[in-house]
Amino acid sequence: MKKLLFYLAIIWSTAAYAQDTLPTVHLPENLTVHFISPEAIQYVDISSKELVGDLPLKNVLRIRSKDTTGKFKDAVITIAGEKFIAQYHIVPGGNTSPTEINIMPADTRPLDISGIGFSQNQLKAMSLNLIAESLQKRLEKVTAFGIKGQLNHVYTLGDYIFLDISYRNKTRLKYDIEDFRFKVDDKKVTKASNIQSVELKPDFVLLGPPAFEKYYRNIFVFKKLTFPGNKVLHIELSEKQLSGRIITLSISYKDILNADTLPN
Repeated sequence: MKKLLFYLAIIWSTAAYAQDTLPTVHLPENLTVHFISPEAIQYVDISSKELVGDLPLKNVLRIRSKDTTGKFKDAVITIAGEKFIAQYHIVPGGNTSPTEINIMPADTRPLDISGIGFSQNQLKAMSLNLIAESLQKRLEKVTAFGIKGQLNHVYTLGDYIFLDISYRNKTRLKYDIEDFRFKVDDKKVTKASNIQSVELKPDFVLLGPPAFEKYYRNIFVFKKLTFPGNKVLHIELSEKQLSGRIITLSISYKDILNADTLPN
């Protein structure tokens, strides 16, 4: 809600002079115009009811005129990404004008909204740099069903925690990944205690869940990952049925506290 109000405030503050200062985009008759964003689009505002738009992809805005003749009055379109906001003056006509508009840095203004942090593209770039690094540390490890899992490294940058995790398959049976689950559980469980488990979702995962025959490595990014010292973070790797091998890697709070600063 705060983000939405922030976007609206920017729109209202610029409405008086927008049409004279914004880059102009022509909407040809009976055609569709696509705006291609460098990052995921979070919010869109179209000032005219004579235009309609949708998001066929997370970083693509598609607009067209409701009137098939394309005869509409001009409009202002506002597009907000994770870290930028851009506005365009839309006018009818221009049948030879481009129908694909790349949102360029010159057309944007940065957004500084508390709580957003890094964009997905920024997290991807940082994670790619990490996975290209050679392994120098071996923190936690576990072995089960011929699979060895280990926490290679923990990095931190601002509110973000980067977990570098790998698995080595010592069997001849390929491992088809079903899912990763991250849960904060009690470190010590007695028969008389009530087990409290909290499941976490990463803010970003570098690679999807493929199969691997011998080796697998991935970067998982969390924002503000903290838990008490009497808890432990369990990373559960599960295999697709029918085999269903499950490997659980435990990470202590000490590993998080001793995280290294993300290298440049």
